[in-house]
Amino acid sequence: MCGIVGIWGPLPDKQAVITGGCRRMRHRGPDSEGYWEDQAAGLALGHVRLAILDLTPAGHQPMVSACGRYALVLNGEIYNHLELRATLEAQGHAPSWRGHSDTETLLAGFVAWGVQQTLQASTGMFAIALWDRQERTLSLMRDRMGEKPLYMGFVSGNFVFASELKALTAIPGFNNEPDRKALSLLVRHNYIPAPLSIYSGIRKLAPGSWIQLSEEQRQHGALPLPQHYWSAHEVAERSRKHGLSFASDGDAIDALEGVLTAAVKGQMISDVDLGAFLSGGIDSSIVVALMQKNNPQAVKTYSIGFSDPAYNEAEHAMAVARHLGTDHTELYVSADDALAVVPGLAGMYDEPFADSSQIPTVLVTRMASQHVKVVLSGDGGDELFGGYSRYFRAQRWWNKRESIPVALRTPLAAVARSASRLAGNGHKRDQLEKLAEVLGSQHSGKFYQQFVSYWKDPAEVVIGASLPSTAFDEPSDDGIFERMMLLDALTYLPDDILVKVDRAAMAASLETRVPMIDHDVFEFAQRLPLDYKIRDGRGKWLLRQLLYRHVPQQMVDRPKKGFSVPLAAWLRGPLKDWAAVLLDSTRLRQQGLFHAEPIVRKWREHQSGQRDWSTHLWSILMTQAWLDHNKADLGMRRP
Repeated sequence: MCGIVGIWGPLPDKQAVITGGCRRMRHRGPDSEGYWEDQAAGLALGHVRLAILDLTPAGHQPMVSACGRYALVLNGEIYNHLELRATLEAQGHAPSWRGHSDTETLLAGFVAWGVQQTLQASTGMFAIALWDRQERTLSLMRDRMGEKPLYMGFVSGNFVFASELKALTAIPGFNNEPDRKALSLLVRHNYIPAPLSIYSGIRKLAPGSWIQLSEEQRQHGALPLPQHYWSAHEVAERSRKHGLSFASDGDAIDALEGVLTAAVKGQMISDVDLGAFLSGGIDSSIVVALMQKNNPQAVKTYSIGFSDPAYNEAEHAMAVARHLGTDHTELYVSADDALAVVPGLAGMYDEPFADSSQIPTVLVTRMASQHVKVVLSGDGGDELFGGYSRYFRAQRWWNKRESIPVALRTPLAAVARSASRLAGNGHKRDQLEKLAEVLGSQHSGKFYQQFVSYWKDPAEVVIGASLPSTAFDEPSDDGIFERMMLLDALTYLPDDILVKVDRAAMAASLETRVPMIDHDVFEFAQRLPLDYKIRDGRGKWLLRQLLYRHVPQQMVDRPKKGFSVPLAAWLRGPLKDWAAVLLDSTRLRQQGLFHAEPIVRKWREHQSGQRDWSTHLWSILMTQAWLDHNKADLGMRRP
């Protein structure tokens, strides 16, 4: 796991700029720093390294191919690189190996097979930049599910890219204007989805894609369209046409255990100590159980606990750890410990990010980083196997819609909308608004978009709001449950869950790996009939059955609490003064990004206890905190 940065263009003294960018993201790679430049072409690459595979100088980056034609920087890990090496050797394409790093293997693959074939053969998480000195082309690549970040854009005639925005913002001429489209989607979903970033001139490379930029395109400031070497959407469509069938439920459990075990074992490759997060829930417990089954030594596991029993799952994690025989470490944190994290979030996440579970995520990654350099997590099980409770709530609303004749849906939606305005400010109004949403939705994707939206109409709060088309706008013949899971895999998983974990972990110089979203596991889940995911009114049925093979059912079969904090109470208590300053109406008006009135109204209602608007307010607060953190770069006025 590392950080990469690059500049291609006429900018003078690139080494100073690259070195500055590396310094800003040193947390991503505290073990070493590298610089390489093709002066004739005007291209420079920088790299900060968290050494995981091949700790010797042979793994140092930027790395140049044995033939001298290519230079590469890699952020991430290629789990199957030893198999790729064997294939290269069998085909006579292997160079004289200098070390045993996955970077060297990947570089040899690009030389022998080209970009597309090498990416399709590789299993891993990564963001990659490959420079071809002969053709003068720059290729940027991102892993299938979007575990590793990659930002890119043009600054004063230079093409620039980096693992984090903070490595780019100090480049002379950087356009620091916030993107209104990004802000509009932020207040809707509490995250900024790819390809947008908070800055209007910078984009994120989409998961499963790569671009190749020529010198002519760079000179004209023209960003080529991404090419997809893998698409979650296409895999889902193809897989469902070739669904799996099993002679018995036992065979299905065996099949799941086989594909998950392969993913877990593959992601345990490391030259340094590694461990796992263990919440005591289904997904993390399965990952740890399979790690322990395939490891002769006790796996190191980590969890945090809270004194408030409504948010504490540490005791359950401890029970699972004892049963599996792991080397378990837990840390009980106070509200003050959690609140102390808040001031640093804006700098850690680089752009406004408003999933409040980022707070406990920061705490558990900090704790684990004191013991190991790599951890495996259980993220992805809910999206792939139907675990979120919201799926069942949304399905009930959708079933109500389907029971009403088509001709009556639009007029009934208008009636519900009118009635909601007269219903006061409470549960009844919420129900009527939800009914109007579902009846007025063109298709299931648009309904689910509204169902998971916070500010339903971003124009209400963002000045100059503009909403681009997203995956939610595409109609589908999928059933509502399948549609919701796939939409979350395309949006919420890469742009919220994986962002949350990557930035928190890398701030602590900790590498995280997510075997549940290995592309073979993803394809297996897409081919799996819905009855193996949803059964007896509960999600993740097959995952549960697999876990029961390793952990007693009564130990893990309990209501899910989630990885959350009492944000609503905090905003009425210890965070009240901090939030009040950020939500001051004069301040909001002077900044010119948000309409002050609806924000102030929700703030007052929240303080009165009438409503819980904490998740709506958190996106505004994280934006305000981000503005404060970056005010020197942004040059915006402050009251």
